[in-house]
Amino acid sequence: MRYDLIIFDNDGVLVDSEPISNTVLAGYLSELGYPTSYEDSLRDYMGGAVHRIHDVVLERTGRRLPDDFDKTLHARIFAAFEQELKPVAGAEELLGKLVADGVSYCLASSGSHERIRVGHLVTGLDEWFEDSWIFSSQDVGRGKPAPDLFLHAAERMGVPADRCVVVEDSQLGVEAARAAGMDVYGFTAMTPADRLAGATGLFSELGELRRLLA
Repeated sequence: MRYDLIIFDNDGVLVDSEPISNTVLAGYLSELGYPTSYEDSLRDYMGGAVHRIHDVVLERTGRRLPDDFDKTLHARIFAAFEQELKPVAGAEELLGKLVADGVSYCLASSGSHERIRVGHLVTGLDEWFEDSWIFSSQDVGRGKPAPDLFLHAAERMGVPADRCVVVEDSQLGVEAARAAGMDVYGFTAMTPADRLAGATGLFSELGELRRLLA
């Protein structure tokens, strides 16, 4: 393979969580008096850490979200995950092929470690990841689109940034990978291709990825 390490985003790439979490988020923000549609949530927050929600709301309205916003949001999302969350089609097959081929991979997500863990336990993807292969925006000072998270993952995995490739489905993630000096392939299953225009390449099904990276 052309790369020494594949760095996967999690939400929307490995677990089909974006429709669930953005539906919950849009509903909760609207409930709090910040009218937000599902499409608004995807546009403004998909791929970002939870602090981005606070930053955007404060910038636009001059008001701060409640102190218990994060706790309530996560509780609602986790409850929905338990009922609805599934792995992205082809995720288990792809990870199985990478293991069989001896390809190194890890995960770097804007979500919290708890969110990642819950999602993987519900979907069964936990068997494909050792704890030391999982990195969260909680581990660094700045989340995507800053490069910090991807650079942190590469350093911890012992691979130079220019030998890493990122798999992302959000504009923020593509920007972060580019800022880290890494190639990045954009997953267009949910995100319009024009929003991932900065990616090295695009694909619409996980089954296509192994060929693209060969």
